[in-house]
Amino acid sequence: MDRNEFLKPFAKFVDERDWAQFHSVQNLAKSISVDSAELQTLFQLSCEDKNKAILDELADVLTYCFMLAHRVWGVPAQLFIKKFSTGLGKYPASKTKGKSTKNDFLKN
Repeated sequence: MDRNEFLKPFAKFVDERDWAQFHSVQNLAKSISVDSAELQTLFQLSCEDKNKAILDELADVLTYCFMLAHRVWGVPAQLFIKKFSTGLGKYPASKTKGKSTKNDFLKN
């Protein structure tokens, strides 16, 4: 499934409501940040069905991430794979196992 096919139902949803006008790159990035903060808040609170609330907020964050990727002509799965591949080179297991050190500070 190509990126347009995957997002087609959501694009229709947005078009029917004339919401694209609110989806600038800047607004989408801000929305990711806002909903990420809402997700973090759930870990401070006690609630009856925390898992459902976490998944709901995570869905919001992912929705804005997909929208932003689409807006800047990125394909989310390809972006993930590229970043993961880069991480394999930056964080070799031989130097990073059991550590959370940023790659700039790893000893050779």
